[in-house]
Amino acid sequence: MANRLKLNEKTVREAEKLGRDYQIFDTDVRGFSITIYTSGNRAFTLDYRFGGRQRRMTIGRWPEWSTVAARERAKELRRDIDEGIDPLSLRESAREAPRVSDMIERYLKEHTPNLAPRNASDHHTIMHKLVAPDWGNRLVTEITRADVEKLLNKIAAGRARPSKAKPNNRARKLQGPKPTPVRANRVGEVLRKMLSLAIDWGWRSDNPASGFRRRVETERERFLTPEEIRRLAKALDAASDQRAAGIIRLCMLTGARVGEVRQARFEQFNLDLGSWSKPAATTKQRKIHRIPISNEVAAIVRQRQLVVPRGNPWLFPGDTPGQPVQEIRRFWIAIQKEADLPGVRIHDLRHTFASLLVSGGASLEMIGKLLGHTQMQTTQRYAHLMDSPLREGVNTVASIFRPRPQLVHDAGQDRKGA
Repeated sequence: MANRLKLNEKTVREAEKLGRDYQIFDTDVRGFSITIYTSGNRAFTLDYRFGGRQRRMTIGRWPEWSTVAARERAKELRRDIDEGIDPLSLRESAREAPRVSDMIERYLKEHTPNLAPRNASDHHTIMHKLVAPDWGNRLVTEITRADVEKLLNKIAAGRARPSKAKPNNRARKLQGPKPTPVRANRVGEVLRKMLSLAIDWGWRSDNPASGFRRRVETERERFLTPEEIRRLAKALDAASDQRAAGIIRLCMLTGARVGEVRQARFEQFNLDLGSWSKPAATTKQRKIHRIPISNEVAAIVRQRQLVVPRGNPWLFPGDTPGQPVQEIRRFWIAIQKEADLPGVRIHDLRHTFASLLVSGGASLEMIGKLLGHTQMQTTQRYAHLMDSPLREGVNTVASIFRPRPQLVHDAGQDRKGA
C-alpha cells in the first residue's frame, strides 16, 4: 500500500489492518500521518526532527479526531517547530508539572507543622474537603483568579447539611444551604498563603488568590448583662463538677480562650506578682502572652493547688493520666439551661470580659494586650462600646456650660399690681 496519500476520512477508514504497525503520510503537511496499529486502532501522528533528534508526536485518535481537525493541528505544530519550539517536550513537561494535589500535599507537610494543632487540623479539612475535590487534578499553573472567585463563591453559598429535628440521633432531616461567608474568607486566606509558597517553590510566577474579594461578615456579638452574669455565677457555684466550673470562671475573669484555660499549668502563674504567662504553644497568636490576674483568679489557682494531687502540673487535670481536661461541652450545655443562657457560647464570655473593660474606661490598646490580639482591627470590634463612657464625658462638659435658670419678668403681672 502507498505510504503517502491525500488523507481524508475515506482513506483513513479504508486503510487495511496488517500484522504490524504502519503509517500513511499526508501529501499536504510534511510529517503528518495516520498510524494503523496491529489492533486496527488508528491515530494521527506528526513526525519531525528537532535538535538532531527524530521525534513522533500523537495528535489524537481517529475517529475522535477528524482528518480536517488533525491536519489543522499538524499545521500549528509545524509552525511551532519552525519557531524553535519542541511540542513534544512541552507536552512531557506538562505531564511532569506539579498539580494542585502535589501543592496541597507539600503545603500540609511543610507549613502546617508550624501552626497550632487546632489550626493545622482546620487547614487539613479545608484542603481535603473544599479545595482538592474541585482543583486536585489541575495543574498549579492553570489556576486563575476566576477559579479562586468561583471556588470561594461556592463555599460562601454554603451547603445543605443534616440537622437534628429531635434529640434522637435517628431523627434527622436535611436543611437547605446556610451561607458561610466567614468560611469563604478563611479559605481565601489559606489559598493565598499556599499559592504564595508555590511561588517560592518555583511552581508558578503569580498568586491568583492575592487580593481575593472578601465576603461581608456579620460578626456575632453577644455580651452578657449583669443579671446574666449573676445567674451564671450562681449556676457555677451550684454545679457538681467544680473542675469544669473553675474553667468557666477563669474564662470569664481573664478573657482567655477556653483552650488556654484547659491547658493551663501551675508553673505559668506567679501569684506573688499576680501574673499568668501563657506559653506560645497554647495561644492562637503562637507567642508568649503575659497578663495580670485579679485576686479572684489567684484564689482559684490556690484552691486548685489544694485539690490537685501534688506533682500534677495541670491546673485542671483530665481523666486521662498526664493530660488536661479535654472537653467541657456537655457541662456548658447544662450550665446554659441552669442559668437560662440560650445561645450563649463559652467564647462570648471573652467578649463580655472585653465589654466590661470598655465600660470601666480601658482603652482599645489595653484591651488588645489583655486579649492577646496581634492586629488592631480585631480589637476594633469593641470600639462602639466606648460610646457609653465617651457620652458620660460629653455630658460632664455639657453640665458645666449648661445655662443657669433665669427669672423672667412678667410685664402683665406688673400692670395688674398697679
